[in-house]
Amino acid sequence: MELLYYIDLLGTMVFAISGAMAARRHNIDLFGAAFTGFVTAIGGGSLRDIFLNLRPVWVDDGNYLLAILAGVIIAVLSRSILGRLARTLFLFDALGIGFFTVVGVQKSLAYDSSGIAAVVLGMFSAVMGGVTRDTLLNETPLIFRREIYATACLLGAILFFTLDAAGVSYTVNASLSVITVVVIRVVAVKYRLALPLVGG
Repeated sequence: MELLYYIDLLGTMVFAISGAMAARRHNIDLFGAAFTGFVTAIGGGSLRDIFLNLRPVWVDDGNYLLAILAGVIIAVLSRSILGRLARTLFLFDALGIGFFTVVGVQKSLAYDSSGIAAVVLGMFSAVMGGVTRDTLLNETPLIFRREIYATACLLGAILFFTLDAAGVSYTVNASLSVITVVVIRVVAVKYRLALPLVGG
């Protein structure tokens, strides 16, 4: 559970970086970038905790707010470096959804959710922060674009649940599941893979 905690903090910081970097593309001021980073970082996890009938973790644990602050500072002070390494926000978003998928499934299982509910909540944890970010920035959320995004999280969540049920160690399971989400996302974008359209 201690490793889960640090993965959750890392995912929170990564999503804060993603949100603040996205705000920069819209020429938003420092407060706006910090706020966008905050809602991106806490959006999915807060929704997950509400569904689990829990107080959102950042309300009781100030380390989450410190992680968000660190993410915003990194995004602001290292913007040129991050822009070159991450192609603005893509890499950090992919890492964020990978971390949050794992945390969402594991925490849901810890609070006696069914396997199906845990998988769904893992996906929700991963994508809803990005949905909130894109909505605030007046962009179409990624899950509504013709991209493999939530599907990557869903497959990563299924893998984590399956390996957990098989008794695979948490460290190995979490690593494989995060890598799976990130690789699917990167490959899908690189080769422009997409699910079939509905209608039309």
